[in-house]
This record gives sequence, structure tokens and C-alpha cells, in this order.
Amino acid sequence: MFICVFDQRDILDGLNEQQRRAVAHQDGPLLVLAGAGTGKTRTLVARAAWLRDCQGVQASRILLLTFTRRAASDMLARAASAGKGSSERICGGTFHAIAHKIIRQHAESFSLPPQFTILDPGDVADILDVLRPDHGLAEVRGSGQRAPRAAACADIYTRCVNTGRPVSEVVTANFPWCVPFAGQLASLFRAYTARKRARHLLDFDDLLLLWQAALADPVAGPVLRGMFDAVLVDEYQDVNAVQASIVRLQQPSGQRLTCVGDDAQAIYAFRGADPAHLWQLADAYPGLDIVRLDRNYRSRQGVLDLANLIRPSAPGLDLTLTGDRGAGMAPLLVRCHDEATQAREICTRVLEAYEDGGALRDQAVLVRASHHSDILEIELSARKIPYVKFGGLRFTDTAHVRDFLAAARILANPADDLAWFRLLRLHDGIGPVHARQVLARLDSGPDSTGPDVQPARSGLDVVQVPPGPGVAPDGWARAVEAAPPRSRTALAATLARLAAAAGETAAAQAAAILAALDPLMRARYPDAAARIADLQRLADAAAAQPSLHDALAELTLDPPVSASDLAGPPRLDEDFLTISTIHAAKGLEWPIVHLPHLVDGALPSDMALGDPGGLAEEHRLFYVALTRARDQLYMYVPLRLHYHRRGRDDRYGFGQLTRFLHSGALAACDSATAAPPAPALPVLGPLTVKVDAAVGTLWDG
Repeated sequence: MFICVFDQRDILDGLNEQQRRAVAHQDGPLLVLAGAGTGKTRTLVARAAWLRDCQGVQASRILLLTFTRRAASDMLARAASAGKGSSERICGGTFHAIAHKIIRQHAESFSLPPQFTILDPGDVADILDVLRPDHGLAEVRGSGQRAPRAAACADIYTRCVNTGRPVSEVVTANFPWCVPFAGQLASLFRAYTARKRARHLLDFDDLLLLWQAALADPVAGPVLRGMFDAVLVDEYQDVNAVQASIVRLQQPSGQRLTCVGDDAQAIYAFRGADPAHLWQLADAYPGLDIVRLDRNYRSRQGVLDLANLIRPSAPGLDLTLTGDRGAGMAPLLVRCHDEATQAREICTRVLEAYEDGGALRDQAVLVRASHHSDILEIELSARKIPYVKFGGLRFTDTAHVRDFLAAARILANPADDLAWFRLLRLHDGIGPVHARQVLARLDSGPDSTGPDVQPARSGLDVVQVPPGPGVAPDGWARAVEAAPPRSRTALAATLARLAAAAGETAAAQAAAILAALDPLMRARYPDAAARIADLQRLADAAAAQPSLHDALAELTLDPPVSASDLAGPPRLDEDFLTISTIHAAKGLEWPIVHLPHLVDGALPSDMALGDPGGLAEEHRLFYVALTRARDQLYMYVPLRLHYHRRGRDDRYGFGQLTRFLHSGALAACDSATAAPPAPALPVLGPLTVKVDAAVGTLWDG
């Protein structure tokens, strides 16, 4: 038996009794049922340090799986500083990042060339869009039914993969209007899979599927399992069917498996996640030990009392949170006349808290759907209350960034025809038709690594060098010849720059891409200077990576969410209110939280009520929203909901209080009513008599 040679107090210091029990757990499968705000991250980090320092597990043989790169980096850094173990780092990252690392290191074993590239969700939709016409999904059928667009096809595809359910079942349950197209969708997905394999492309789902298949293989499985002695999984309630299978295959005995999660906070069914995987851990591992973390360090007891009444739990996984910060105020339910009154009431309470000495950034408005804050945003602007709203287009979804990534993917994988198609269309005069003609001339041929030069057949004075694997030696020359005459000079210059960068370092390749795109950006975009500045940051980031493949993987698996334009005028009022969807607020907290639109149809969303599972997820989403509040929680219920908020008519319906606030929950809340402001009229004379007299003249003969 390994004896801990370090002082256990270094690791267990500051932990409560439940956390200590989880951290010091001996061999055997462990589920840490961690309620909101109970210090799960600290517990998981200490558990990793305990395995390393007190159970003798080599750091590099501990695998930590998370759902965000930031969480993984934070936990790994904290684990490295915990205890007094060696400086060797624990292996950790997201499921997709670890899968990519394994596949990249053993590409040949997965029947892949080393230059395979990864498709992000936008690329998947683009490929499906190209293939749709060949499968009867691009035109309105004779019956007049609309066909599913590429984004819907991509959503259906990934749900099938992540849940392990056939396309007919997924379509019937989640996309009923697509049922007539189930056969065409199945054919489309087969063609999509074949296209990926032919072009050496992997999407996010492929990364997980290949890892799962390798673990299940009788030859490769033992090798992969032998890489790690202990596995720790964060947010286990958010795993999908493939990820749950990977965990079971990686740790079939569960000897040193630690899963941390809370089924009441499972809110990502649209990604294929299912809390049933957490419930089924006891069946998969009969000796499972469950440790409950129920001491909450975030919220006042008044907030927790309501959360405990709302909390949905599976049998055997019940959890009652106990506060560590005193009683505090009871949550307040405010009934409002309509949505405009609700907006005014939120602004009033935001300003009251501000006048009491609180900062605007200590408050958040959490909404079920982004459009639920429309009227509120108008009122905030009118009252000069600064706010920031979470959401919007990701940096890597912008056009110029995708242009850069397309050029990089061509250098990394010349067989990537989707990247070729995008790069070709950047050139003036090359539309979809000409782009396909040029692509047709880029015939696959034997690899060319010699120094021969192939002149362009059009007679252009362009230096040609071997384009690399996947393209015939004279393929780029024939591609230039296939382009329209006015495009040939620019296209030849672009290809020459890229060809010259083949085989160079990541820094040289990034510089070549930037040089090739610079004239195209300036001709295409009015704000080219700002876009080129963005691309310079991308080139700098790529230059810091060992190879262009690594740079592309980093940007695809962990995309930045904002651009790097030059700084504008200073924001003199640095304080601001936060508006966020509940999904985006997961893992965050604020002293004061406002929850508007607590009516049936908004929360729960009417779009999620097609099956009991959808309603159950909405219930969990409401629980997550409640537990974001540290000190005060305000909930708002508009009585009247206008059908056309921007129209000229006043048609409205009555809103019904969300079904999740049952009588027991209401008893834990204070209540108030915010009526619309009544106009003040002076006391008037006998108007009724005057009106009756005036109308009476209408009856005179």
C-alpha cells in the first residue's frame, strides 16, 4: 500500500467534512453529488492532488475531463499548486481536446493522414448545404412543403450521433415537420460521412466517435486504457451518450473513477446531454459511493429555501442545500400589469440598489430567450442605465476570419474542397459556378515532392511549386487556366504565395496566408483595415504554435469570442448591468438577480413542451436561474402579454404564472404588485348627466 509522504493538511486544509470525505476516498467508483455553490471545483482539484500525492498516481496518468478549456486550465493550474507533489502536470482538457490529441498522435491507426483537419459547426452546415441538392432537400417539393435548411440538417445529424438514436426517431421527437424528409436526410448523412472521409475531414462528433471506437477495439482499447490510472469527470450531468460510453470504456472497473455532477443542473439536452447518464452510474458501477456536497457558500438561506422547494431530483439523488451566509431576504415575486410595467419595475429596483451603494455590475437580468429583454433594453436606454448583453456572433464566425481559416486549412490539408471553395470565391469574378469549375481541375494525383516547376497553361508569368499531397503536380496551373480571365492574375498570385509556404514553419505559413489575403480583403471589404488587424492577431497566434495543424485545432476547439480591433474611446462609465440568457449564466453568480417573464410559455418555453423530457429540462433551467443569486432574488410576472409588441393594435393575452412556482414555493416568497402608473385627474363635475343629455338629443324626432 502506498503511504502518503506529504502532510495531508496541505490538501485538506479549508475543506468541510463532506469535501474531505470526497477528496480522501479510497479505491472504487465515486460520485460527488455537488449542489450549486458547494465548492465542487475546489473539491475536484483537491481530489486530483490527493490521488497524486497520497495514493501514488503519477500526475501524467491522471485524466481530468471538463466541458470548457478555461475550466480545465484553471483546475490543472490549481492542482499543480495543491499539495507538494512533483512539477509534472496532470493531463486534462475537454472531451474533444483529449480526443483530438489522441487521434493526432496515432493518425495512421485511425486510417487518417497526419494532415486531417477539423470542421467546426459552421463548416458542417456548409458541406451539408453543398450536398442538399443531390438529395431532394434544396427545393420546395410539389406538395408545397418546405425542406429543412442546412442548419436544421446539421442539428438533426449531431443529435443522432450524440444520442445514439436513428434519424427517424430524432426527427419524430424533435423535428416533426421534417418527418416527410427522413429518408432524404438519411441519404444526405451517408453522403456527408463519405465526403468527410474522402477529404480527410473530422467534425466534433467524429472526434468522440473515433475515441469511443478505439477504446472498444480489442487491440487498441487496452493500450488507451493503459495511458491513465485515474479518471476525473467534471459536470457529469452534461455528458451525452458517446461521452458516457467513453468514460465507461476508459474506466470499466471504476477503480479510480471520480464523477462530479448535479442532475438538477442538467440544461444542455440540445447538445445531446442527458442526466440519465448520471442516474445510471449506480447500475454501471455496483460499488458506487456517493458523497453529497450540500453546504452552499454562495447564496443566502432565503434564496436556498426557495431553491430547495423547486429542485428536481431523481430518486436516491436528493439534495437539500444549507446556507453558510445567514438568512438574508426572502425572494420577492412582483406581479406586473404588462411587459412595459415589468421593464419599468426592473429599472426602478436596479436603480434603488445602485442608490443604496451597490454597483450595477453586481446585478444581472437572466432571461430564458434573448428576445425576452427587448422592451427592457429600450427602458434601460431611456433611463441611461448602461448594460452588456451576453451573446452574438463568435469571432471565428465572422467572414474574414473564416477566409483566413480556409486558406490555412488548404495548406494543412489540400484535399479540403470546402476550404478551396471559400478561398476561390474571394477572387473577383469567381462565383459558385466558376469555383466548381476550378475545383474540378484540381484533380487528385500522386504526391509531388520534387523541385519541378509547372508553368500555368494560360501563359501567365507565375512561379509554380509543387502544391503538396492531394493535388496533381499540374493541378494548380490547370486551376488558374479554368478561372475567368479577369481573375487569373489574382488567383495565380494567391496560389503562388500558398505554394511557396508549403512545408514551411507555422510562422512562415501564417505570414504567407496574410500576404495572400491582404489584397483580397482590401478589394472586398470596406472596413478592410480593421479586418486585416484581426487577421494579424490570428497570424501571431498561429505563429506561436508548433505547426499549422496545431493552430487550426486550437482555433476550432477553443474559438475566441471577440475580435481585436483597435481600442475605441474610453468607456468613462465602466459600471454596467448584465443581461444574459440562463444558459450563458451557468457557473456564474451575482449578488442581485432579476428573473423576468416567469409565465408559462416563456419559462417553461412553449417550444420545449412537446415531451416530458423537455418540461423536465425547463424545470432544471429554472432551478439554475434561482441559484445564481447570492443575496437578493427578484422574480417578475407580467399579467398581460401583447401579441404584436411593435404593432399598432393592442391585442394581448393573459399570462399565467409559471407552473414551477407552486403553492409551497410561493409560501417561501414575499410578493408585491406593480400596477401601471394611473393618471392624476382633477375632481370633475356631473359628466354623466352632461353625456346623457347630449346623447338624448339623438332620440328626438
